[in-house]
Amino acid sequence: MLSRRHIRVKVMQVLYAFNGTESDDFSKDQKFLLYSIDNMYNLYLLLMSLMVEVDKKAKSQLKAIQKKHLATPEEKNPNKKFINNQALQFITNNDALKAALEDHKINNWQLDNEYVEIIYKDILASDLYKDYMSTQTFTFKEDSDFLVEIFKEIIAPNDKLYDYLEDKNLTWLDDLPSVNTSIVKLLRKIKKDTNQHLLLPKLYKDLDDKKYAIDLFKKTLLNQSALKEEVAAKTNNWDTDRVASLDMVLLKMAICELKNFPSIPTKVTINEYLEIAKEYSTPKSSFFINGILDKILKEYQEAGKLNKLGRGLM
Repeated sequence: MLSRRHIRVKVMQVLYAFNGTESDDFSKDQKFLLYSIDNMYNLYLLLMSLMVEVDKKAKSQLKAIQKKHLATPEEKNPNKKFINNQALQFITNNDALKAALEDHKINNWQLDNEYVEIIYKDILASDLYKDYMSTQTFTFKEDSDFLVEIFKEIIAPNDKLYDYLEDKNLTWLDDLPSVNTSIVKLLRKIKKDTNQHLLLPKLYKDLDDKKYAIDLFKKTLLNQSALKEEVAAKTNNWDTDRVASLDMVLLKMAICELKNFPSIPTKVTINEYLEIAKEYSTPKSSFFINGILDKILKEYQEAGKLNKLGRGLM
């Protein structure tokens, strides 16, 4: 679920907010970094639980309609295709997911159920729903495809849901694109015989990713003065205090990564930080950062300072 780029963004945000020096205690900042990363999983569970609550809402509405005193024949025998959606039922009845929601205390929609109502009404009003309900086929693939489209077209882009998530946790806004992408990929994998634990993906791909996050944070922070001097040496016509604060953070991280992470190709490092700069910094930042890193990389290569392991990593 968590990509290396997203780890870099998380580290960047904490370093950007850090006001101390190498000698200061940064244990709280490291703790916040790990909390911010771990909390991404809560966002994933929250969105999965939203689909569970939508299913519950649909079923309760159906029961209420059927109990109407003057119910029409159509209301007494309604189309149950949506509440019988096999992919949605896999999520709703998933014991592994239920346990995870309980362990992480995900109960937002029981308290803020108006958002369940908003999503449910949007689904009912959509052409996706009307087209789905109008067919007479009942295949798992059709159910799964419909659920994917509902999430992509109605849940993920919902502005009111976005505002709610922003209000609940500001760090979730950066996590949302990655979490939404992960959910769509998982929904596409659901089959009749799918193991329940498919819905509980690992946050980190492996332990190396968590170590990478901590090491990148620590090594950048503990060497920030020396890293700033390296940037200053390549900006002779600039006062380093004029360099955008975020650009300086990204440059320090990139240089740190070039020097201290032998398994990461230099091209990957540079490209990743340029992409982050395009997304988070000024319009000209990526060009400035690229120029500095290009000079530093050439210097390291000529001096034999790059300690990269394996072919193609230089």
